Amino acid sequence: MNNKPIILVTNDDGIRAPGIRALVHIMNSLGEVYVVAPNKPQSGVGHAITMDSVLYCDSIKIDKGKQKEWECSGTPVDCVKLAINNILPRKPDICVSGINHGSNSSINIIYSGTLSAVIEASIEGIPSVGFSLLDFDWNADFEASKKYVYKIVKKIIYNPIPKKIMSLNVNIPKLKKGQIKGIKICRQAESKWKESFEKRYNPKGRTYYWLLGDFINYDENVDTDEWALKNGYVSIVPIQFDLTNYSILNILKKYKIFLLFICIHVLF
Repeated sequence: MNNKPIILVTNDDGIRAPGIRALVHIMNSLGEVYVVAPNKPQSGVGHAITMDSVLYCDSIKIDKGKQKEWECSGTPVDCVKLAINNILPRKPDICVSGINHGSNSSINIIYSGTLSAVIEASIEGIPSVGFSLLDFDWNADFEASKKYVYKIVKKIIYNPIPKKIMSLNVNIPKLKKGQIKGIKICRQAESKWKESFEKRYNPKGRTYYWLLGDFINYDENVDTDEWALKNGYVSIVPIQFDLTNYSILNILKKYKIFLLFICIHVLF
């Protein structure tokens, strides 16, 4: 076991979700598996961390396998932090998150707990991959996903990705075995959610609001994750925690000089 790679597994749907159980099963064939995942669904929490309440992290055994497991009362990012600092015998060779029930393509990455766990691991210098299946059903069929999850993780373990490409966002279309056409390396499509809040009333007459939304894709180009998924391909998008917009950095610097010029002109 000491010669095997150490694999950290987490998610945002909760440690009992079928998606993470499928992921744990696959990872057991590739290394020494440590599962640290939320004890309840944490979808949409993004990169939230627990700061104003205690964290519980209890050893648990859910199903068969050699994996060691802990359920955590916190967020996916809390799980990664606790795993690295308190639970694992050393820094893991790779962190995998998922398999998420539902899409994490394009703009969804901003809100995703699945991908925030991945990004947190990459901050610590750990290669990491988030897997999502485009099926929100709790009883989703992960069979077609297993082949691609295994191949991608094995490739990263035995052929380390460059340090500048520490994190990958992998989305898998809702298709049967043999229907998936292959893998596409993509960029994140330009998209957004058009949201609304439906006003409702509870039995005591108190007002509450329920979030609704429609997904809008503005980007139909063939190099995007949305195009790949729509056309039957697994999409892989490299992601990062550096949010600097380098394409306009020099423009902003020139704009700053312009503002300084105006200020000097006003003063004198």
